Amino acid sequence: VFQGRILARRLVGQETRYEVEVKTPYRDRFPLVPREYVWVPNACGCPPLREGGEYLLMARRHVNYERTLNRILLQDDGYARPWTPREERLVREAARHC
Repeated sequence: VFQGRILARRLVGQETRYEVEVKTPYRDRFPLVPREYVWVPNACGCPPLREGGEYLLMARRHVNYERTLNRILLQDDGYARPWTPREERLVREAARHC
């Protein structure tokens, strides 16, 4: 779970790749660098993340069977909400209980 700002969006085959500036990581299940690519397994623009917008994102690390592909994947059951101070407060409260 992290707060990020969308820098760019690009369609790559049947997937969408977002370049994201990582602002605040909330859960460190895997290390994040200041700029990451977040992949969405569709090209329809769902969820609708606009360039320049800040979001609270819950994504998973995806490593394929051969271990040749290691990326951050925002799946259909993932979480992508526009960032607000209320969202930040809710995440910080939840982090204390998890």
